[in-house]
Amino acid sequence: MKRLWIAITLLIASSFAVAADDQRIERVSFETGASEAAISDSLTGYQFVDYLLGARAGQMIRVDLNTDNASNYFNLYVAGTSPDTDEAAFIGSISGNAYTGVIPSDGDVTLRVYLMRNAARRDETARYTLTVGIK
Repeated sequence: MKRLWIAITLLIASSFAVAADDQRIERVSFETGASEAAISDSLTGYQFVDYLLGARAGQMIRVDLNTDNASNYFNLYVAGTSPDTDEAAFIGSISGNAYTGVIPSDGDVTLRVYLMRNAARRDETARYTLTVGIK
Protein backbone atom coordinates (compact mmCIF):
# COMPACT_ATOMS: atom_id res chain seq x y z
CA MET A 1 0.00 0.00 0.00
CA LYS A 2 2.86 2.37 0.85
CA ARG A 3 4.49 1.77 -2.55
CA LEU A 4 1.20 2.47 -4.33
CA TRP A 5 0.81 5.75 -2.40
CA ILE A 6 4.38 6.81 -3.29
CA ALA A 7 3.79 5.93 -6.96
CA ILE A 8 0.57 7.97 -7.06
CA THR A 9 2.27 10.92 -5.36
CA LEU A 10 5.16 10.85 -7.84
CA LEU A 11 2.76 10.60 -10.79
CA ILE A 12 0.78 13.62 -9.61
CA ALA A 13 3.90 15.66 -8.90
CA SER A 14 5.41 14.88 -12.30
CA SER A 15 2.23 15.92 -14.09
CA PHE A 16 2.69 19.47 -12.76
CA ALA A 17 6.40 19.76 -13.48
CA VAL A 18 7.59 21.64 -16.55
CA ALA A 19 9.72 19.49 -18.79
CA ALA A 20 13.11 20.94 -19.68
CA ASP A 21 12.10 20.82 -23.35
CA ASP A 22 9.12 23.08 -22.61
CA GLN A 23 11.17 26.04 -21.37
CA ARG A 24 13.68 28.12 -23.29
CA ILE A 25 15.60 31.16 -22.11
CA GLU A 26 16.99 33.52 -24.73
CA ARG A 27 18.88 36.81 -24.45
CA VAL A 28 17.58 39.65 -26.66
CA SER A 29 20.24 41.79 -28.29
CA PHE A 30 20.01 44.70 -30.68
CA GLU A 31 21.97 45.24 -33.86
CA THR A 32 24.64 47.94 -33.50
CA GLY A 33 22.93 51.34 -33.37
CA ALA A 34 19.41 49.84 -33.18
CA SER A 35 16.98 50.25 -30.30
CA GLU A 36 14.49 47.63 -31.50
CA ALA A 37 14.56 43.91 -32.26
CA ALA A 38 11.99 41.60 -33.85
CA ILE A 39 12.07 37.93 -32.90
CA SER A 40 10.07 35.42 -34.95
CA ASP A 41 9.53 32.01 -33.40
CA SER A 42 6.90 29.42 -32.49
CA LEU A 43 5.85 27.34 -29.52
CA THR A 44 3.54 24.38 -29.02
CA GLY A 45 1.48 23.17 -26.10
CA TYR A 46 2.94 23.95 -22.71
CA GLN A 47 6.19 25.35 -24.10
CA PHE A 48 7.18 28.88 -23.15
CA VAL A 49 10.10 31.17 -23.89
CA ASP A 50 11.66 33.65 -21.47
CA TYR A 51 13.32 36.50 -23.35
CA LEU A 52 15.82 38.44 -21.20
CA LEU A 53 16.55 42.05 -22.02
CA GLY A 54 19.00 44.26 -20.12
CA ALA A 55 17.57 47.68 -19.26
CA ARG A 56 18.21 50.72 -17.06
CA ALA A 57 15.80 52.52 -14.77
CA GLY A 58 13.96 55.29 -16.57
CA GLN A 59 14.18 53.78 -20.06
CA MET A 60 10.97 53.34 -22.06
CA ILE A 61 10.15 49.83 -23.22
CA ARG A 62 7.69 48.92 -25.95
CA VAL A 63 6.64 45.32 -26.60
CA ASP A 64 4.30 44.05 -29.32
CA LEU A 65 3.32 40.43 -29.90
CA ASN A 66 1.91 39.60 -33.33
CA THR A 67 0.61 36.02 -33.37
CA ASP A 68 -1.53 33.62 -35.37
CA ASN A 69 -3.05 32.09 -32.19
CA ALA A 70 -5.59 34.04 -30.12
CA SER A 71 -4.41 32.24 -26.95
CA ASN A 72 -0.77 33.34 -27.32
CA TYR A 73 0.36 36.09 -24.91
CA PHE A 74 3.36 37.51 -23.09
CA ASN A 75 3.92 38.63 -19.51
CA LEU A 76 6.52 41.22 -18.49
CA TYR A 77 8.60 40.91 -15.31
CA VAL A 78 10.84 43.77 -14.18
CA ALA A 79 14.35 43.35 -12.77
CA GLY A 80 14.36 41.66 -9.39
CA THR A 81 11.22 39.62 -10.10
CA SER A 82 10.84 36.11 -11.48
CA PRO A 83 8.15 34.40 -13.56
CA ASP A 84 8.38 31.44 -11.20
CA THR A 85 7.69 33.34 -7.97
CA ASP A 86 6.38 36.86 -8.61
CA GLU A 87 3.38 38.53 -10.19
CA ALA A 88 4.02 40.04 -13.60
CA ALA A 89 4.14 43.81 -14.03
CA PHE A 90 2.14 43.28 -17.24
CA ILE A 91 -0.16 40.31 -17.91
CA GLY A 92 -0.97 39.87 -21.58
CA SER A 93 -4.00 37.62 -21.15
CA ILE A 94 -5.67 40.48 -19.22
CA SER A 95 -4.26 43.54 -20.99
CA GLY A 96 -3.56 42.43 -24.58
CA ASN A 97 -0.49 41.92 -26.71
CA ALA A 98 1.08 45.38 -26.57
CA TYR A 99 2.81 47.19 -23.72
CA THR A 100 4.59 50.52 -23.35
CA GLY A 101 6.03 51.66 -20.02
CA VAL A 102 8.96 52.95 -18.02
CA ILE A 103 11.54 50.54 -16.62
CA PRO A 104 11.56 51.04 -12.81
CA SER A 105 14.97 49.52 -12.01
CA ASP A 106 18.26 48.44 -13.56
CA GLY A 107 18.63 44.82 -14.63
CA ASP A 108 17.04 42.18 -16.81
CA VAL A 109 13.43 42.49 -17.92
CA THR A 110 11.88 39.08 -18.63
CA LEU A 111 9.27 38.65 -21.34
CA ARG A 112 7.59 35.25 -21.04
CA VAL A 113 5.77 34.16 -24.21
CA TYR A 114 3.27 31.34 -23.70
CA LEU A 115 -0.02 29.75 -24.71
CA MET A 116 -3.03 29.86 -22.40
CA ARG A 117 -3.96 26.52 -20.86
CA ASN A 118 -6.95 25.99 -23.18
CA ALA A 119 -4.66 26.00 -26.23
CA ALA A 120 -1.74 24.29 -24.48
CA ARG A 121 -3.76 21.26 -23.46
CA ARG A 122 -4.94 20.87 -27.09
CA ASP A 123 -1.24 20.99 -28.08
CA GLU A 124 -1.84 23.98 -30.37
CA THR A 125 1.03 25.84 -32.01
CA ALA A 126 1.51 29.61 -32.12
CA ARG A 127 3.74 31.33 -34.66
CA TYR A 128 4.64 34.81 -33.47
CA THR A 129 6.81 37.86 -33.86
CA LEU A 130 7.83 39.62 -30.66
CA THR A 131 9.00 43.17 -31.28
CA VAL A 132 10.87 44.84 -28.43
CA GLY A 133 12.16 48.40 -28.32
CA ILE A 134 13.99 50.34 -25.61
CA LYS A 135 14.82 54.05 -25.62
